[in-house]
Amino acid sequence: MLIGTSTAKGQITIPKETRDRLGLNPGDRVNLVHEASGRITLRPIKSDFMAMQGILKSKRSRPLTIREMDEAVGRALAAKYRRCK
Repeated sequence: MLIGTSTAKGQITIPKETRDRLGLNPGDRVNLVHEASGRITLRPIKSDFMAMQGILKSKRSRPLTIREMDEAVGRALAAKYRRCK
């Protein structure tokens, strides 16, 4: 059995054997998938998200401001919170 360790900061050390099997390197990102059974699946994120920058055309004539982004995130979180109640 492979065992990871949780730190006081909430970080988890993934055993070397698991990192090797998943092909994880320092700085790689992983996706934690919460399953209905209560199990959490760890999946490496192999695509470079920044490489996708600009592939979708925007209907906006200008980029969003930080304030507009914050407001959009706030609306999304509020909607998600309402659904969870």
